[in-house]
Amino acid sequence: MEKRQFGKTDMKVTILGFGGAEIGYEGADQKTVDELLNGALDSGLNVIDTAECYMNSEEMIGKAVKGRRDSFYLFTKCGHEGPGGKANWSKASLLKSIEKSLKNLQTNQVDLIQLHSCPKSELEKGEVIEALQEARDRGWSRYIGYSGENDAALFAVECGAFDSLQTSVNIADQKVIDEVLPAARKSGIAVIAKRPVANAAWRTGSKPAEEYHHEYWDRLQKLKFPFLELPLEESFAIALRFTASIPEIDTMIVGTKKPGRWKQNAEILERGPLPKDQFDAIRKIWHDKAGDWQGQI
Repeated sequence: MEKRQFGKTDMKVTILGFGGAEIGYEGADQKTVDELLNGALDSGLNVIDTAECYMNSEEMIGKAVKGRRDSFYLFTKCGHEGPGGKANWSKASLLKSIEKSLKNLQTNQVDLIQLHSCPKSELEKGEVIEALQEARDRGWSRYIGYSGENDAALFAVECGAFDSLQTSVNIADQKVIDEVLPAARKSGIAVIAKRPVANAAWRTGSKPAEEYHHEYWDRLQKLKFPFLELPLEESFAIALRFTASIPEIDTMIVGTKKPGRWKQNAEILERGPLPKDQFDAIRKIWHDKAGDWQGQI
């Protein structure tokens, strides 16, 4: 699988990474997570990304791969106390959260700790950044990053404190491509794409039951990409390859609780970037119809 340089760090990451939200929020069992993660690592994946607030995701990941810590890069996020908890941006709370994550993940150090959807107003105060810097100084994380959107993401890129940015980018969420990613490339910050297939919000042909997917469904009804009329396997592949074709992106975080899905996604990406005319056509439709849509948290 293709590997890309992760910003200015010493990491070379696979273009496809594993996102831990689904296994937590959708109630995967430990046996499934064991099979999923070990199969992915055996096949070459080297990025696992999660967060303390993703229910029991950290604990399951820690159990599944505790004997393989040297074979992958481990990323997590802080800022929300406990599973599904409310935001708390105090320095003490953040450090407590990071320490808990290390215990959950059964490791002494993660490769990247990220502020999780922290508002720009909190970033500007500086305390949240100081907390991550202290965690790095304590040896709890090798690098520090920011996960979020819009003005906060741009501030995180431009302030010079972070090694990486994780942000939403996909066929239904392209604003960041024009306004944030060029700044990230200029500064040398690594970029992690979350929601790289727009949650496949079109997959059933009707509006998803979960409110979490409604915004992308509504956007796709307006964008009307012709390729979404193709069979799901083909349309999904185009959406995934679109995001992988964006040059500033170093890795894409895809969540699943189906062990066979990771291999299917890896095979899709072996086809390489989308042809330029197809990529440009998707970008043109976005520019023509999107208006001032904001990045989705």
